[in-house]
Amino acid sequence: MEIIELVFATNNQNKVNEIRSILQTPFHVITLKDAGIDIDIPEPHATLEANASEKSSTIHRITNMNCFSEDTGLEVFSLNGEPGVKSARYAGEGRNFQDNINLLIEKLKGKPDRTAQFRTVVSLIWNNQEFLFTGICKGRIIEIQKGSEGFGYDPVFVPDGSDKSFAEMTMDEKNKFSHRKKAVVQLIEFLKQKVL
Repeated sequence: MEIIELVFATNNQNKVNEIRSILQTPFHVITLKDAGIDIDIPEPHATLEANASEKSSTIHRITNMNCFSEDTGLEVFSLNGEPGVKSARYAGEGRNFQDNINLLIEKLKGKPDRTAQFRTVVSLIWNNQEFLFTGICKGRIIEIQKGSEGFGYDPVFVPDGSDKSFAEMTMDEKNKFSHRKKAVVQLIEFLKQKVL
């Protein structure tokens, strides 16, 4: 079976590991580092869709290869969708997730509604055409951090249907709920129709 190479437009090794656990043979995920690309792609836009498109189109221009990117936001309903598109930089440009979590917990003080969702948008450029896929995981924000796995807001997010935070789960457990997996499964189904 022919191996299909896809460049994943991210510098986040945690995301690479998560995607590789989902995207199996015949697909082979190449990181930016593997492709010899050392740039930090800007995320200047007001939507996850536009940021995902920016990343995939930038890498496609450089490599001329089939590639994909994703942008993910945590959307808290009682905060009008914050941190949303600014999830990685919620507490400032330093991208310090502990500061981000602290700010989120502070903003939620006294608010009874702690429902939230993670939303991932995947932008795939395949044969010079762009396709978008969206995955959503609904849940709630807990007051006290739990667990040491995962990354980002995982210690304070408990998905619907579980009593564990994402940071208390193994990769396999997280993939049962994961917004990223839901988007990537759509990506895989699309690619299978194209190539298998």
